[in-house]
Amino acid sequence: MEEKQEQKFQQMTETPVGRLICHLALPCIISMLVTAFYNMADTFFVGMLQSNSATAAVGVVFSLMAVLQAIGFFFGHGSGNFISRELGRHHYEEASNMAATGFFSALFSGLVLCILGQIFLEPLAYLLGSTDTILPYSTAYLRVILLGAPWMTASLVLNNQLRFQGSAVYGMVGITSGAVLNIALDPLLIFVFDMGVAGAAWATIFSQFVSFCLLLVGCTRGGNLQIHVSRVQLKWDYFSMIIRGGLPSLARQGLASFATICLNWAIRPYGDAAIAAMGVVQRIAMFGGSAMIGFGQGFQPVCGFNYGAQLYSRVREGFWFCVKSSTVFLLVVSTLGFAFAPQLIALFRDDPEVVAIGAVALRCQCVTFCAMGWVTMSNMMLQTIGQTVPATFLAMARQGIFFVPLVWILPLFLGLTGVQITQSASDLLTLACAIPIQLSALRKLSLPDHTPIQNGT
Repeated sequence: MEEKQEQKFQQMTETPVGRLICHLALPCIISMLVTAFYNMADTFFVGMLQSNSATAAVGVVFSLMAVLQAIGFFFGHGSGNFISRELGRHHYEEASNMAATGFFSALFSGLVLCILGQIFLEPLAYLLGSTDTILPYSTAYLRVILLGAPWMTASLVLNNQLRFQGSAVYGMVGITSGAVLNIALDPLLIFVFDMGVAGAAWATIFSQFVSFCLLLVGCTRGGNLQIHVSRVQLKWDYFSMIIRGGLPSLARQGLASFATICLNWAIRPYGDAAIAAMGVVQRIAMFGGSAMIGFGQGFQPVCGFNYGAQLYSRVREGFWFCVKSSTVFLLVVSTLGFAFAPQLIALFRDDPEVVAIGAVALRCQCVTFCAMGWVTMSNMMLQTIGQTVPATFLAMARQGIFFVPLVWILPLFLGLTGVQITQSASDLLTLACAIPIQLSALRKLSLPDHTPIQNGT
């Protein structure tokens, strides 16, 4: 085991940075694309039920899925960032303890959310943005999704811990297998077994359970840290490190959920078609950015290992490589998205009103989409090296600090158009903040290699 871990350390600290990031990013990109694709699958197949309310219900419950992701990413990134730095310092005992602590904490948190959600099902559905016409569909979908909360949150922890150890391939196998199963089960349960929108939810939680099992197996392979309940550390030091490393992810994903709820409430006066349209746009935008996020996830273990080993020049080189590559990629994606916006919306809900509303919103987002390369890579680097405060601010900015007030203010003056342009306006304001914050962090990393940096500064 120690020999394999030493080989992994040498790989992470000696392989040319660009080649290493591409090697680690490929399985992450595949995982993100497949995950985004099967998140879109529910919208696609439910959209075939010929009901705007059913399509809207999937968009409404999407905010609850974001809460589950927030919990999973909080414990996954919080423990994973710590693990990558400790492996870079050859502290294998502490890394193993953190792996178990992060995993079981997420499993327990998902169980609590499942129980509370079932007790308060209808109030929760209304809180997420359901109207009276959407409610029967949203509760049917939500009731089932909540059952899978424990292993859905824990799967995200396992996937991120494997990735931060430089073993993203094992995570890719688990995530991809579940995604392919979900896509196969959706039409079977929705149409063949006539389960409607609930069938999409059953397909999701069953496929997520298969992913969970495969990810657990991945932890026993390739010199990866194994999960043992005996290693759980109920100590403040460990939870403090999870909070420091995971708070930006919790803020980002939690506010994404809150932003979706606010969006659903802001769009309600314009009808179920508008809610359905914005739900489709969210899924498409998520798919468009998934490859870029996967690329950044390939950078994070490189960043963590080399920061822990005090090889700051490799951290800086990796950041600039990722920013340049992701910006070029996003320019291409934005151009295609802008050109084919109506056709993309129609794939999920071929209703003239839904297409008209969604196409405008999607084109607005495409205009500022390329700015997310700098924002995302900055956020990932700051979080990985333990710069909790600036990382959390950037994580909160796009979907919280700027989006939430704008989605209420802009419609007062611009009506529906105000809702449609909110994300673009928020993106520009976030970029304006991210540039000086990241340049300051890069200046602090201009020290010679092997120079200790105190208190993460």
